Amino acid sequence: MHSDQLPISAGTVRTLVDEQFPRWRPLPVTEVRSGGTVSAVFRIGEQLSARFPLGAGYPLPWPVQTWLPGTPATDESHAHSVAFARDLAEFISHLRAIDTLGRTFDGEGRGGDLRSHDGWMESCLQRSEGLPDVARLRRTWARLRELPRDAEDVMSHKDLIPANLLGRDNRLVGVLDVGAFGPADPSLDLVCAWHLLERGPRQVLHDELGSDDLEWQRGQAWAFQQAMGLVWYYVDSNPAMSRLGRHTLQRLTDG
Repeated sequence: MHSDQLPISAGTVRTLVDEQFPRWRPLPVTEVRSGGTVSAVFRIGEQLSARFPLGAGYPLPWPVQTWLPGTPATDESHAHSVAFARDLAEFISHLRAIDTLGRTFDGEGRGGDLRSHDGWMESCLQRSEGLPDVARLRRTWARLRELPRDAEDVMSHKDLIPANLLGRDNRLVGVLDVGAFGPADPSLDLVCAWHLLERGPRQVLHDELGSDDLEWQRGQAWAFQQAMGLVWYYVDSNPAMSRLGRHTLQRLTDG
């Protein structure tokens, strides 16, 4: 998926686990197939999982975490679920209630000034000429980037895409990839409304959170900014992620 991506195989993980955690030598190591773009994930037995960064400079730190049962949310399984939308609202509310301890957005990635992404968005627009109406997408960004910011930073997950949301029986049972957790624009975690939810559940999320018009529109802006990159960057290397971007843009277009 990335030009500087590092290969990591089940054999390599087996060796690392055996060397560093000899008590787990009897446990099988199996790769978890997913649409993730940052880490390769392997199960260690039934109760544990290990995440290995894909970036340059390996060896890098790698964590072992508790395995959470569930399946990543999808359009087919959770997009129409009101219960799932309510769970998302409760989760986001709990994150926002955590004290920032005076910290503010660190300037990395999404969550600060929309206009700081102009360069990236121009690159995305130029690489998206195959989409049906790039001129319309360009006008959309021109409008969204001007949305003012009047809310203080709150604690945010920062990447609430479907692949990071585990569901079971139409309920949210786990959230993955919390490494970027920190202060950000309160509207950033609203990207899940357009990455996953259809109109009815999306309205439930809006109402449960009590979002005003500006916060909701800025959530649209962050979802748009992320989706535009997903469509072209992963079109060959991770088609599922590229399709997510296209679906998000469709939801934003449909309202």
